[in-house]
Amino acid sequence: MRLIRFGELGREEPGVLLPDGRRIDASGEFADYDEGFFAMGGLESLAEWVADGCSGGAEVDPSVRWGAPIDRPSKIVCIGKNYLDHAMEFGEGVPTEPVIFMKASSAWSGPNDDIIRPRGSEKLDYEVELAVIIGATASYVEEADARDYIAGYSVFCDYSERDFQKEMGGQWTKGKSADTFAPMGPCLVTPDEVSDPHGLRLWCKVNNDIRQNGWTGDMMFKVPLLVSYVSRFMTLLPGDIIATGTPSGVAMGMNPPRYLEPGDAVECGIEGLGELRQRVVAWA
Repeated sequence: MRLIRFGELGREEPGVLLPDGRRIDASGEFADYDEGFFAMGGLESLAEWVADGCSGGAEVDPSVRWGAPIDRPSKIVCIGKNYLDHAMEFGEGVPTEPVIFMKASSAWSGPNDDIIRPRGSEKLDYEVELAVIIGATASYVEEADARDYIAGYSVFCDYSERDFQKEMGGQWTKGKSADTFAPMGPCLVTPDEVSDPHGLRLWCKVNNDIRQNGWTGDMMFKVPLLVSYVSRFMTLLPGDIIATGTPSGVAMGMNPPRYLEPGDAVECGIEGLGELRQRVVAWA
């Protein structure tokens, strides 16, 4: 299945994307795709509703905005330097264990919403990533059992302000958490439609120029290990996100760096999962 949300910012409704491209409103059956939905077996109920033909569900007008496919999560956990080529371009060594940092949940954004360059920003960067959506409360999960805790996968872009992140001291969070810095979508794709999360091409374009072009199989720390590892240090709740890292080609790694400017168009995609499309705008 492909879970979607649609509607005005802050007033999104749940739905599904059918194989023929139609978006179907599921709000008559489900309140939202949030922690409670996943915790109470919502995915199973939704699958039954879809199998029965989406009874009572109206088609969503194509002009209606796409929202992030789940309600704002309690946590956005990110994995840094998880692709060797990106770790090398980052210039701070290759990690021997997963590097964990957080993005504020207030950075949550829809797949096609504008990216706001923060006040004082001069080093706005992009990172296409595979997102893992947690489907059940996870604490001290064994790696062999990790897939039982995954609700699905999606496309994620970890936007960063590198000056805030690297040159102002302290932790990375302040360079990662500005409003709109965590777009995800267009769908949550359930695991039955993703035969191998480590066999997907992922890419990022800026103004139609391919900047990143990699494979999820190049992750140094694979998805089951990441779910298990993160769950050692914090309880993952249904609907939480793990962003699994990015391949090389980010703006910071270029010589000279090619940071984003207002007016730039960014496209991020993952094979079989869909694409994000954003326009960079100046903070006002």
